Amino acid sequence: MDQRPLLELTQIDKSFGQVKVLHDVRFDLRAGEVHALMGENGAGKSTLMKILSGFHRMDRGQILLDGQPVEIRDPHHALQLGIATIYQELNLVPTLSVAENIFLGREPRKGTLGVIDWRRMQRDAREVLNQFGLSINPAARVDSLRVAEQQMVEIAKALSINARVLIMDEPTSALTQREIDLLFTCIHNLRAKGVAIVYISHKLDEVFALSDRITVLRDGRWVATQPTADLDAAGVIRLMVGRNLSEMYPKRAVPLRETVLSVRQLSRKGVLHDISFDLRAGEIVGVAGLMGAGKTELAMALFGGTPADSGEVRIEGKLAAISNPAAAIARGISLVPEDRKMQGVLQHMSVQSNITLASLNRLRIGPLIDSGKEKSAVRTAIDRFRIKVSHPGQVVSGLSGGNQQKVALSKWLVDQPKVLMMDEPTRGIDVGAKSEIYRLMVEMAEQGLGILIFSSELPELLGMCDRILVLHQGHLAADLGRDEATQELILTAAMGGNRSA
Repeated sequence: MDQRPLLELTQIDKSFGQVKVLHDVRFDLRAGEVHALMGENGAGKSTLMKILSGFHRMDRGQILLDGQPVEIRDPHHALQLGIATIYQELNLVPTLSVAENIFLGREPRKGTLGVIDWRRMQRDAREVLNQFGLSINPAARVDSLRVAEQQMVEIAKALSINARVLIMDEPTSALTQREIDLLFTCIHNLRAKGVAIVYISHKLDEVFALSDRITVLRDGRWVATQPTADLDAAGVIRLMVGRNLSEMYPKRAVPLRETVLSVRQLSRKGVLHDISFDLRAGEIVGVAGLMGAGKTELAMALFGGTPADSGEVRIEGKLAAISNPAAAIARGISLVPEDRKMQGVLQHMSVQSNITLASLNRLRIGPLIDSGKEKSAVRTAIDRFRIKVSHPGQVVSGLSGGNQQKVALSKWLVDQPKVLMMDEPTRGIDVGAKSEIYRLMVEMAEQGLGILIFSSELPELLGMCDRILVLHQGHLAADLGRDEATQELILTAAMGGNRSA
C-alpha cells in the first residue's frame, strides 16, 4: 500500500447556526486502504463525510486530492473527482433495472438523435458487475433484489464512474451473515484494485476484521488515528467515549415477581407455530434466531400489528384478546420497533410531542391536555433517560440515533406498561449510547417491568438477559437460562440442531 495520502482533510471546521459541530478535524486516506471512521452518534462523522461528498460546505479547512487543493462544490462535483458514497439508506430507483440504476443520468447514447443505446448499457453494466464476480442480471428490476445485492449495485454504480474513494456508511446494518461475507469479499477486491475506502460502522468486529487504520472523533474533534493492529476493542471504546466502559452490560440480579405475560400455543400460519412461554415482572428475556426465524413476527403478533391466528395471551393472569396495537397498549404491552426512524418516533415532531404521544389519556383533564402534567412528564423523561436535547421543543430528526432511541423508549414508559418489547434495541447506535440503553433496561426491570428483547446481537442477549428463547423457522427451539446460555448453544438451536450437540 502506498503510504502517501491520496486524500487529506485538514483543520476542518463546520457550524450550523450557533452550533459548532466540527472543530479543527483532520483525516487522511491512502489508496488501497480501508480506514475506519468511528465515534459516538453526534461525534461529527456524518458531517465530515458530507463535506467530503459535497453535501455540506466547510467553514474553514482544506481538502487535498493527490496533493492538490480542491473545493468540492456539490455531490455531482464529488463524483467527478472520483468520490462516491454508499449510504445506509440506499439511493436506488427500485422500479428501474440494475443497468439503468448504474448509468442513471449517464446513459450511453447512439445516433444523431442521441437515443439510449440499451444493448451497450446492458453490456457495460455486465462488465462492471463481472469485475467482482457478481452474478446479478443487469436487466433485473432493483426491487426484485435482496438488500445485499442492491448494495452491490450501489458499489457497481460507484465503480462505473471510476471512483477512487468510496465512503461506506453502516453498510451491514440490514444484511444477513451470508450477505455480509459477500460484501466483505467485494471490499477486499476493491482494496486490491487500489480503491480507498472510508468505513463507518458501530460494529467493532467488522472494523477490526476489515480496516487498516482507525480514526476516532469525539464531540466534533479529532481524537486519534492509529493502526488497527495497535488497538483493541477496549481501547477504541475508551477513545470514543473518553472513559472506560468497565461494564458494557450492567446486568444486576433482580428478584422476580409474578408472571406478567403468559403465552400459550401462539400461531400464525406460515411464520409462528405453537409458541409458549412466560415472562415475570423484573425479568429480561431475550428472543434470538436467524433471519426469517420469526422474531419480529412474534413481536408484532404480541403487539397486534399482525395478530396471531390462534393461541392464548394472558396479562397478569387475565385473558387478553390482542387484535390491534391499541388493544395491546390498553392491556399494558408496549413495543419499541426495529425501524426507529419510520416507526419508533415521528421525525418531524418535537421531543415533547413524541414523549407524550402514547400517554395523552393520562395527561388529560376532560377534553384538554393538562400542560403542567405534560411538561412535568417530559422533563422527568428527559432527565431519567439523559436525553441530550437543547429544549423539549427540539425536532426529533435533529437528535443523534442514540437519543432518538431514548425518546422512543421514554414514550412508552410515561404510559406505565407492564410488558415492554424492544426489537433490535441498539441497532445503529454507538457503544456509549448502548451502555445507556442497557442501564435503563436494568432500572426498568428493577421497577417491576417485564422486558422482551428481540435481538440478532448474541453478546447483547448473553450480557443482558435472564433467559433466552431461541426461534427456528417459527418454532421455539430452546429456552436457555442465563447460566447455561452460550453462543454455541444459541446458534445450534437457531440452526435447528440438537441442543446437546
